[in-house]
Amino acid sequence: MSYIISTKRLGLRKWKDEDIQPFTLLNADTEVMQYFPSTLSKDQTLNMIRRIKKDFAKNGFGLYAVEIKESLEFIGFTGFSIPAFEAFFTPCIEIGWRFKKEVWGNGFATEAAIACLQFGFKQLEFDKIVSFTAAVNNKSENVMKRIGMQNTGEFDHPGIDKSSSLCRHVLYEIKRAGFLREPGP
Repeated sequence: MSYIISTKRLGLRKWKDEDIQPFTLLNADTEVMQYFPSTLSKDQTLNMIRRIKKDFAKNGFGLYAVEIKESLEFIGFTGFSIPAFEAFFTPCIEIGWRFKKEVWGNGFATEAAIACLQFGFKQLEFDKIVSFTAAVNNKSENVMKRIGMQNTGEFDHPGIDKSSSLCRHVLYEIKRAGFLREPGP
């Protein structure tokens, strides 16, 4: 298998047609999508994959399909995007992830995100990477902390209704200089 990014347990790669069905199930899972405005239909999932592929063609990076190397099982995505909304921190490069609930608790999100940060800073030469999530999404915020990101504030997501509990978001960032520095004596 040809991976763009590889860890001990995971392979991050471009999307394949075989990913459509498991990704559709992942996006239809109410537990996986509880911190998003809604689940996604099959058509919405197909549109998302098309957007991801366009991002790869346009930017040379995107949201990578993640599979377990041992079984070749598709389990979700991790990677980079450029948010389409305007905020005090945009334009920017965002790192994000989404995994099926059956693999939660195995450290896959952290493992894949650290590998993506290394790739983003070393190969893609990003200077800064941000991540954000609904303030009520403690699991995703904990991944941000585990991968070394720092909380830089909060904001109301312009694409979510102000009355929604999902509107308020936490914002984290990590800079290349801090990520790549050598450990001290």
